[in-house]
Amino acid sequence: MAINLMLVFLGGGIGSVLRYLVGVWVSGWTPMNFPWGTFLVNIIGSLVIGIIYGLVLSSSQTGEIQKLLLITGFCGGFTTFSAFSYENMALLQIGAYDRFLLYALSSVLLGLFMVFVGYKLAS
Repeated sequence: MAINLMLVFLGGGIGSVLRYLVGVWVSGWTPMNFPWGTFLVNIIGSLVIGIIYGLVLSSSQTGEIQKLLLITGFCGGFTTFSAFSYENMALLQIGAYDRFLLYALSSVLLGLFMVFVGYKLAS
């Protein structure tokens, strides 16, 4: 159990730091009237989780260590549903219904598509 916790802790820490760095990087070149940083990490994270999932399933080993480190830890730390929800609420509160619809729908649909693409790439 302690090893499992350490794997999740390590992967989550790396994912969280990378999420922060992507947000800083994106804020330097995009207008912030749309939550591009969270959008980008969620889409990239969906692709990565699909690839990892496909690799783990196609492996002859169970891949429990990889799942804990990479899926639960890294992807859990890298992507962020709470920030996604907050940013959607903020868009609704300022009456930016067009950006809310664009952000919410494209994040969910593109995220699901990228999991599928990642899975297909890996399997």
